[in-house]
Amino acid sequence: MNVTITPTLLRGTITPPPSKSQAHRLIIAAALSDGVCRLSNVELSQDIQATLRCMRTLNADAASDGTVIRGCNLVDGFEVPPPEVMDCGESGSTLRFLIPVALALQGGGKFTGHGRLMERPQGPYFDLFREKGIAWSLEDGVLTVSGRLTPGEYALPGDVSSQFVTGLLYALPLLEGDSEIQLTTGLESRGYVDMTLDALAQFGVSVDYDGDRRFRVPGNQVYQHRDLAIEADWSNAAFWYAARLLGCQVEAAGLNPASVQGDRVIAAFCNRLRESGPVELDVSQCPDLVPPLAAMAALRDRETTRIGNAARLRMKESDRLSTVTEVLTALGADIEEQADALVIQGKAKLPGGVTVSGHNDHRIAMMAAIAATRCEKPVTVTGAECVKKSYPRFWEDYERLGGRLTRA
Repeated sequence: MNVTITPTLLRGTITPPPSKSQAHRLIIAAALSDGVCRLSNVELSQDIQATLRCMRTLNADAASDGTVIRGCNLVDGFEVPPPEVMDCGESGSTLRFLIPVALALQGGGKFTGHGRLMERPQGPYFDLFREKGIAWSLEDGVLTVSGRLTPGEYALPGDVSSQFVTGLLYALPLLEGDSEIQLTTGLESRGYVDMTLDALAQFGVSVDYDGDRRFRVPGNQVYQHRDLAIEADWSNAAFWYAARLLGCQVEAAGLNPASVQGDRVIAAFCNRLRESGPVELDVSQCPDLVPPLAAMAALRDRETTRIGNAARLRMKESDRLSTVTEVLTALGADIEEQADALVIQGKAKLPGGVTVSGHNDHRIAMMAAIAATRCEKPVTVTGAECVKKSYPRFWEDYERLGGRLTRA
């Protein structure tokens, strides 16, 4: 689907979709629990459908809408992983969270995905597997892992992806003995690990985190069934915060200001971008905010913004440092791509009048839509259906706020 946007300012109040990051975590914890869990405010983005689909392969009884989940049981004395291939779609969270979970539950499994998913780095797990005697192979886009996950010491880098830490934090409590995760570098995207620890605690699973590089995880724990609601998503709310800073009269409703979601820092970042003078933003803890931050920076008239510590964006759904630069440059922005940063010289308006690719990346398509509100001529976004990955109703919400769209 292609969407052509006729520039106009947006107006109104919108409630962002439920947090995809929190939904992944609560669904997995519910599927590991000792009973029936009821989850409310579940939205079936493509990534959440992938997690539900994979948990069913791991023998959880999960309703197709994600609202009722009956936990699966640990398999005793397994010898061979199940033959079914778990399709993770394009969800890095699904893949990385469930690799150790599958080892703990069923002695391994087979995983595949789409887009760039199977190209994304899994080195921290592979290094651990070699150390722990777990077999793995990656052939024709299918990752196969098999072996017994055992209690003990696990050393991981903290600056590749926090998703590796989360995967182990879900699996290690199921083992028969105590374990410890030791980070070999500082932890980036800590907010996502905080979300994991919060989700585990809500299901009665304890982890002792020293706040730096060490996690102590007692074994023989039981996930206790719970009924919970999923919060509205600060990551997607960031696009409406961006629209507001760009002059739209938009309010994002239903957000929890005390949330453990790390991307709630968008509010503080917006305040900084409203200030005059050069601004430097460190996004090492919140890389998903870069597209809306870049759109705002592009329209800080005659002001310079540097968005740094962002190298990990090169291994997202697209190389986001490259695609943010490409799309905003096409719209008329002045943006320089560096190895791990973007440097942007703001303008009062952007010319627009171009067709840009969504790059099969939900956050790139939404960034283009928000930047288009301050363009002088219409903007066409190709492959605009990619928003379904995290925000299936984005274009409907955009129109609800007065956005002028034509679809083709």
